[in-house]
Amino acid sequence: MSNLIIVESPTKIRTIKSVLGSDYDVTASMGHVRDLPAARLNVDVKNDFEPKYAVIKGKEKLVKELQDDAKKYDHIFLATDPDREGEAIAWHLATVMGLDLNDKNRVTFNEITKTGIEAGMKEPRAINQDLVDAQQARRILDRLVGYRISPFVSQKIRRGLSAGRVQSVALRLIVDREKKIRDFQPEEYWSIDAKFSPPGSRKVFPAALTADEKGKVEIKDKESSDKYLARLEDAVYVVDSVKKGTRRKQPAPPFITSTLQQDASRRLGFQARRTMKVAQELYEGVNLNGTQVGLITYMRTDSLRVSDEARAAAASYIESTYGSQYVPDKPRFFKQRNNAQDGHEAIRPTDISRTPDSVRGSLSTDQYKLYRLIWQRFIASMMAASVQNTMKVEIKAADPKGNSDEYCIFSASGYSVKFDGFTTVYNVDDDKAGSMLPDLAVGDILKLKELLGNQHFTQPPARFTEASLIKTLEENGIGRPSTYASIISTILNREYVVREAKALKPTELGEEVTKLLEKQFPKIVNTKFTAGMEADLDKVSEGEEDYVKILREFYDDLETTLDKAKADMKGVKIQLESDKTDTPCEKCGRMMVIKTGRYGKFLACPGYPECKNTKPLIEETGATCPKCGGNVIKRKSKRGYVFYGCSNYPNCDFSTWDVPAGAEEKCPNCGSSLFKHRASLVCLKDGCGYEAKIQRKKKTEE
Repeated sequence: MSNLIIVESPTKIRTIKSVLGSDYDVTASMGHVRDLPAARLNVDVKNDFEPKYAVIKGKEKLVKELQDDAKKYDHIFLATDPDREGEAIAWHLATVMGLDLNDKNRVTFNEITKTGIEAGMKEPRAINQDLVDAQQARRILDRLVGYRISPFVSQKIRRGLSAGRVQSVALRLIVDREKKIRDFQPEEYWSIDAKFSPPGSRKVFPAALTADEKGKVEIKDKESSDKYLARLEDAVYVVDSVKKGTRRKQPAPPFITSTLQQDASRRLGFQARRTMKVAQELYEGVNLNGTQVGLITYMRTDSLRVSDEARAAAASYIESTYGSQYVPDKPRFFKQRNNAQDGHEAIRPTDISRTPDSVRGSLSTDQYKLYRLIWQRFIASMMAASVQNTMKVEIKAADPKGNSDEYCIFSASGYSVKFDGFTTVYNVDDDKAGSMLPDLAVGDILKLKELLGNQHFTQPPARFTEASLIKTLEENGIGRPSTYASIISTILNREYVVREAKALKPTELGEEVTKLLEKQFPKIVNTKFTAGMEADLDKVSEGEEDYVKILREFYDDLETTLDKAKADMKGVKIQLESDKTDTPCEKCGRMMVIKTGRYGKFLACPGYPECKNTKPLIEETGATCPKCGGNVIKRKSKRGYVFYGCSNYPNCDFSTWDVPAGAEEKCPNCGSSLFKHRASLVCLKDGCGYEAKIQRKKKTEE
């Protein structure tokens, strides 16, 4: 009997063949083989939204080979990735190869290991049409939004813009946050902070004023602060209460897709796309001493389930490495989110004994960092809680004249670690070791070492980072964790958002796009509507909802809204401030504006159609020409490649592919502008020859 297994990625082939032996051939589809062609909508909205798929350009030969394979092998198993997208790829493969969709030819591997592969091959099943329909519905919804709204946005603002079902909501969250920051009015407040030492001790500990005889203290200005300071100047400070206790701190659950992206951003400085690329490599397998091995389970998951085998292996490792006291008294289970898909386990190492250090020599730097993060988080999630000794003290500042009706209360708290538990491996909060307060007893008279009034101002909300945006999207049920990386990449590539350090800041373009969508297509940027649509897609995947009905309701409403938007904005063109220039049109005198055409940006007269004057947009680089001293400007070749040349062309023929280093970078030998050539700064002036390596700043791990 001849058997063929089709996977998505060729990196899995070697491992699968080594496990299953010579009775199985393995080949790869290299991802999707069919999709909706980009040239048109390719969805028949009048015929139950039937998609018009076509073989992806460049994959015709591969598909022909797969079709030939369908005739040669007795059994064909579709082992694409174990998620909705993988299910859809399996369905497309079965369709183009002419396989029976009712055959039990679908297998899934939660991990690319001997155990995972053998387990998957033992349970072949038919393709899950509900999962396929959910993926198709999502694809069609995104196509409808993109192909119906994007042209409208481009027409009203700038050529080449896009709107997206989830992308536009993510952008709105960033824009709304920026509005809150912009509108924020800081409010002044003050704190009274003291430092005390106990009797017979030099140890000093801090405390803060929290209450007086009237209740909780809120100090709004310096005048009020000064009144408290004057009142406390000669006070007697007596320990009024001491509360000691213990608290248990539980570990964070193992990673799911979204929390992996968040923690990799926070701790490693990885962008979401980088995290998913490296995680894919760890899942598909790396070469360990000549053997291809998958190091982690499937990384696109929102399930917190952990197999009994993995739990047992973790408990055994923890006991032998750290001691029995680090194993919890009973197995720990984590509560799932309501809309979590439970098809896979949480993200975990496939073999606990493969510690990060033991495989470090076989991994790239990124692979090692991410594997260490996943390994530590999983081990910690299976360990005993940490225990802290806590202490809270209230100090009464009594009136020295004996007036018991007037007093102030200072509060201080601290803790020490009684048992480190899981924090010996991984602490999600990165807590520093707590400082315990000195031994104090009720009635102790304390010595005041310092008393200060400190001014503060309320702070605006922070801009979103990738990590906080992903967390917000997930909390609001918007999109799926597997799509977050591509969503963030899209809004950055469209120049709707820019990065400032780690923060995501909307551009004027992003704000105008959001403003337009909010006014004309309010549902598209409504978080609750988008989350509701996501919930409907989940129902489709469970077989509880008809996807054609969902598409029909959405499309009818979309078309009505679009028709109204076109009527409301007939003849309206939104002009961005950033597109305005101080270059006058030599034909009519109006100030020209920047426009985007098929071949990039250019200058055009805003008086169109009365005045149709256009001319190239010159992008200065700050560098000077090493031949004639003219300005070096950015240019494009006929094929669209960027190069740099002299603004005095054709009188000066200087041109280069090397990027100008900027106005500040000058050759120390001759004073000419420097250019970046590979890893060096070079002088291109004839006869100079200066070259120096570029000094790169070292990246620090967070």
